[in-house]
Amino acid sequence: MADRKATVNRDTLETQISVHVDIDGSGASRLDTGVPFFDHMLDQVARHGLIDLDIKAKGDLEIDAHHTVEDVGITLGQAIAQALGDKKGITRYGHAYVPLDEALSRVVIDFSGRPGLENRVEFPRERVGDFDLELVHEFFQGFVNHANVSLHIDNLQGRNAHHIAETVFKAFGRALRMSMTPDPRMGDQLPSTKGAL
Repeated sequence: MADRKATVNRDTLETQISVHVDIDGSGASRLDTGVPFFDHMLDQVARHGLIDLDIKAKGDLEIDAHHTVEDVGITLGQAIAQALGDKKGITRYGHAYVPLDEALSRVVIDFSGRPGLENRVEFPRERVGDFDLELVHEFFQGFVNHANVSLHIDNLQGRNAHHIAETVFKAFGRALRMSMTPDPRMGDQLPSTKGAL
């Protein structure tokens, strides 16, 4: 496969986002979104997905973090889709269960070419520090819509909101890694009976 890298910029009146991804990286990250907890979660995606992520975002944080988090999801989805190219030879499906102390989450992804999100995560409180946990859903919705994937996220148990969020992002990284990994038996075929993804 060719180098699976992409750079995408998104510039609106609300945010200016730059995302560079290397799908076949080592898990290195340079993250500057202005939202520290969100950076911490994105670092989990990079580290556990073995994806090199370079994300810089400047958003209207004086209002709140909503536009920044959502637009990073959109731009990351676009970058992943661009880096994957025609998707020939990828595994396509990925899943992961990740525990952290009392918390356990499962993420399942399909690079189907069709956006769909089933997010069954209930947090026991509304915020971790200054981070509004409603924005976790907004990030994944933005990603799904622009990466064109089906994504199922389930928190199976947990009491600590930080632990729950971290298991979700770690499992997302590992599921991404599995789904984007080349399948040597697939060769240069598309993993679809329709011949298109």
